[in-house]
Amino acid sequence: MADDNGWNGNGNGSTLFTNVRILDSTGDYPYTGEVLVQDGRIKRVTKGGSSFGGASTAGGATVIDGMGATLMPGLIDAHLHLSWNNAPGIDPINMMEIEEHMLVTMEMAKLVIDAGFTSGRGAAAAKPRLDVVCKKFINQGRFPGPRYLAAGPEITTVGGLGDAAPSHIPHPGLNLGLVVSGPEEVRRTVRTLIKYGVDSIKLNLSGEAITGMGAEETPMSEEEVAMAASEAKCRGKVLGAHARSSGSVMQCIRHGIQNIYHASFANEEALDALEAAKDKHIVAPGIAWLINTARYAEEWGIKPGTRLTDEYERELEACVASMKKMHRRGIRICIGGDYGFAWTPQGTNAKDLQTFVEMLGFTPMEAIQAATKYGGHIMNMETELGMIKEGWIADLLLVDGDPLADVRILQDQKRLLAIMKDGKFYKAPRINEARRRLTA
Repeated sequence: MADDNGWNGNGNGSTLFTNVRILDSTGDYPYTGEVLVQDGRIKRVTKGGSSFGGASTAGGATVIDGMGATLMPGLIDAHLHLSWNNAPGIDPINMMEIEEHMLVTMEMAKLVIDAGFTSGRGAAAAKPRLDVVCKKFINQGRFPGPRYLAAGPEITTVGGLGDAAPSHIPHPGLNLGLVVSGPEEVRRTVRTLIKYGVDSIKLNLSGEAITGMGAEETPMSEEEVAMAASEAKCRGKVLGAHARSSGSVMQCIRHGIQNIYHASFANEEALDALEAAKDKHIVAPGIAWLINTARYAEEWGIKPGTRLTDEYERELEACVASMKKMHRRGIRICIGGDYGFAWTPQGTNAKDLQTFVEMLGFTPMEAIQAATKYGGHIMNMETELGMIKEGWIADLLLVDGDPLADVRILQDQKRLLAIMKDGKFYKAPRINEARRRLTA
């Protein structure tokens, strides 16, 4: 889908970026060069060259003179909730009518790609098929949005995170999650979600302070977790888990749950086990939720200095310590801040890179890799997505400035000169008339 320029590159599907500073996310220092995109893939990466130096060998491609701008992979959010509608709490999300909710989900998808996120993994949907339909419409080109892996509602226990129905009205329609009790209920729920078409199954293995169940509690039984893992794996579905407690992190490791969300309270035993199996697991801390809920949600009734915000400050401190330890141990950590509430709005997702640098001790390069290279891993596309390499998918950003000098520039959408997904411009660069004539 082209942007409002109405220009989407050459008719043969080829684009040559020249005179760009290539930040390829391999970890190597950026270099000046050219990148040829053809049929949705990166056809050629050339070091060196000068302005339009490769045009003669570009096979009629549209030539984009980057004039020294940075060309880098599109950003990837490892923990997306596209059906979270920037509302001031759970109830406005949960109680929204399904017709309005589908439209709002597509609006959120646009906000995310506008921010330079060309891919994302769904971490949970507010209603069973919102993510599935959202992914379908994006793939069909009917609505703009990132490459997306669809989730269903979280599977939770009675009284757990997502069981929002009051005790005097025990109605499943009032819940944000799918409430189960016992392995057989887990089996049926997992099979139902797979029938709906989800890409991943998410379990709520720990509590959440704002719901009244402590983040360090671990309510789901081993038998229930084992059943979910068995049913998902036999159908080739990836497992993820809301896992703040150390016990829940250990459950993820024991049962092969790939995507571990949060892991704030992982103790030394859990860290050792995670390090030993680090090729099997990816952690996405969702740290923006902790920061903003603890400190910046007063406008919506969550006042700093209260028992709730003190609890989130305590978890934030634990999360920072845990992530620093994981980072030193070489455990893969991805960005994805649990965006989608009024105080963590969709479209501000790139703030995670700044947080990783300022609070978790990542270098700017490591933060960018957490948002690109390792994002490709959590998308299960680690051999074709998240880096600028020949043969890889052409999801690219052309950035005005150097993100390695200041990762904050990735939060400024005006600095995103171009956004390319699958080799097509979602946001095309604005080139002046003289440049148009030259490229023609």
